[in-house]
Amino acid sequence: MDLSAVKLVVTDMDGTLLNSKHEVSGRFFRLFDALRAHNIQFVAASGRQYNSIVDKLSAIQDDIVIIAENGGMAMQGATEIISTPLHPSTKNTILKQLEIADNVHPVLCTRNSAYVTAKSSEFLSVLKEYYTEFQIIDDLYHYEGEVMKIAVYHFENSEKHIYPSVALFEKDLMVKISGQHWVDISHRNAHKGYALKKVQEKLGISEAETLVFGDYNNDLEMLALSEYSYAMANAHPNVLKAAKYRTLSNNEYGVEHILEKLLESLS
Repeated sequence: MDLSAVKLVVTDMDGTLLNSKHEVSGRFFRLFDALRAHNIQFVAASGRQYNSIVDKLSAIQDDIVIIAENGGMAMQGATEIISTPLHPSTKNTILKQLEIADNVHPVLCTRNSAYVTAKSSEFLSVLKEYYTEFQIIDDLYHYEGEVMKIAVYHFENSEKHIYPSVALFEKDLMVKISGQHWVDISHRNAHKGYALKKVQEKLGISEAETLVFGDYNNDLEMLALSEYSYAMANAHPNVLKAAKYRTLSNNEYGVEHILEKLLESLS
């Protein structure tokens, strides 16, 4: 395939660029240097908080665009491209509804940190992988600061144990099954597709010049904004159906495999 028209590469993180150990490969960083030499822009788009993405990509953070919190915010270096927080009145309504679900763990995600209660030490151990900055508070209902989204975790399966309780919010909010264990609830416009569109407009790059990698339902909107949309081999069935192309799994360097083909098209 000829990928020589590509000017923008966008990739999800967990299950896509990151392997199952949540690592970014040295192979990727070498390819990034080559992409940059060809003036190809790079975007990391994740449900993770901004600081967690930076932690994984600190070596290149000043040279990329970061879409964090499932599109709730996007940054190019120190410049904010977009910020779409939840309406203040929405937070407690969501938390109240989550009380009907069993064994769920909500996280209030803000611009610079996250807030949780200490009801599960096991969950706090999991949280540390996804949130480099978080605080434990007594009561999420009484937090009064800006909230970008509410992320909800279940140890077994988010689609089965969380989504049915919050599906009613879909008429007014963005409700995304963002991983095997996570559901994210955010402003209607806080999704990766909306944020990517703003990035494309800012950079002057079209869908025909955009290549996107994804693996889960929270990637669907941004995959739709790309002429070259790739599902990982390990992707959710919805993503495998929506993407135009497939690549290898995240543990088989699926992103790197296609980036190498992209660079071959440019040589």
